[in-house]
Amino acid sequence: MRYVIAMVFAVIGAGLMMMFVSSDVASTIVAGRRFDNPDDVADLHAALFMALNVVGLIVGWALGWMFGSILVPPEKVPE
Repeated sequence: MRYVIAMVFAVIGAGLMMMFVSSDVASTIVAGRRFDNPDDVADLHAALFMALNVVGLIVGWALGWMFGSILVPPEKVPE
């Protein structure tokens, strides 16, 4: 059950990061640089967007894992 909670939190974390944070941060970082080729702009923006979404996924997973450990006690191991 702890894994399920962590997966749900990971999806929620990635979704929230994608909707509210990733695009703005990627655009801000790209706007502060100079490029010779427009393709480089798109490539960097896409890479930053995806990397920030992965960060949101990992943070969501970690929060879900911690929340799951509080909610679901560990199973007793037979002796």
